[in-house]
Amino acid sequence: MNSFSDQKDVPAPCQLVTGGAGFIGSAYVLEARRAGIRVINLDKLTYAGNPANLSSLAGDPDHILVRGDIGNEELVAFLLQTHAPDAVVNFAAESHVDRSIVDPDAFVRTNVLGTASLLRVVKDWWRSLPAHRAEKFRFLHVSTDEVYGALQPGDPAFTEATPYSPNSPYSASKAASDHMARAFHETYGLPVLLTNCSNNYGPRQFPEKLIPLVILNALEGKPLPVYGKGANIRDWLHVEDHCAAIARVLESGAVGRCYNIGGHAERTNLEVVRAVCAILDELVPLGQGGHADLITFVTDRPGHDFRYAIDCSRIEKELGWKPVHAFESGLKETVAWYLANRPWVDHVRSGAYRDWLAVNYGQRAAATGGTP
Repeated sequence: MNSFSDQKDVPAPCQLVTGGAGFIGSAYVLEARRAGIRVINLDKLTYAGNPANLSSLAGDPDHILVRGDIGNEELVAFLLQTHAPDAVVNFAAESHVDRSIVDPDAFVRTNVLGTASLLRVVKDWWRSLPAHRAEKFRFLHVSTDEVYGALQPGDPAFTEATPYSPNSPYSASKAASDHMARAFHETYGLPVLLTNCSNNYGPRQFPEKLIPLVILNALEGKPLPVYGKGANIRDWLHVEDHCAAIARVLESGAVGRCYNIGGHAERTNLEVVRAVCAILDELVPLGQGGHADLITFVTDRPGHDFRYAIDCSRIEKELGWKPVHAFESGLKETVAWYLANRPWVDHVRSGAYRDWLAVNYGQRAAATGGTP
């Protein structure tokens, strides 16, 4: 069971989705609407929250996009009272490690304080529900594998029992939010579910992340920045597989339980960049040379975790979910999407985004240049 399909035969549920205009959140919202779920979408619409991600839902009366902060208690309470959702799915988060190094306070405000406020308001509303509604309600908190820390080659993959050991302001803030979600279940009985995912990729990802950054820089003939020697390893998960897993956890996950979600696709960063370049060489060949000639190694970021790996046997065995996208084909589809959607790209690459790239990469002295 890898989709929302089972939900089509029951009365249309309603979900409050926070951060539903971002990369993963919008992918989830689109799938939820295809499954007939009514969505109240609360998003702060900062740089990475993009209404264009949801353009296909324009005029859809069962998708209500509300601009607001999860820390706005009055707004969240109003949305809960007005729409009485069957579930809250919390994607809202600052999510980029490099940005957290530059401005850690912003990550504490949104990921820790914002999540705590959201949980408290939801808890108070949930306690007011009739017993039959309260019993069916779920709060699903979406998190990351980065809370577990870092692995070395040969280390066993992260399980749900792996102790938390975050190494960046981003992962520390997400670890704190996970602990708050779990505490609200243990202390107040709020029916919380947690998911921890590996690196997502796919269409509509904001181009500060590795894969879209490489695609767009390569198309413009710009350097393709790779931290250190490119040896750091990540597990890659297609965003559609992630959303299907979240749906399964909501449907059948055990309350209070955490589920790891991975893609069975460990790759070094350099392998990923080279794979993108090879696809671009095929789809938009250069007159001379290849896109890999643009690879440039830059000074590694502070506290760069070496390896993440996810053991997702729990969700596979208990809930019957498995990823369906192979990394190679999923990556090719992703590159093709960016090539076919340049208006979307032009829209998100605002002046603020260009300023961010200058701050993050412009100040890092290149370790080497040209072809690695």
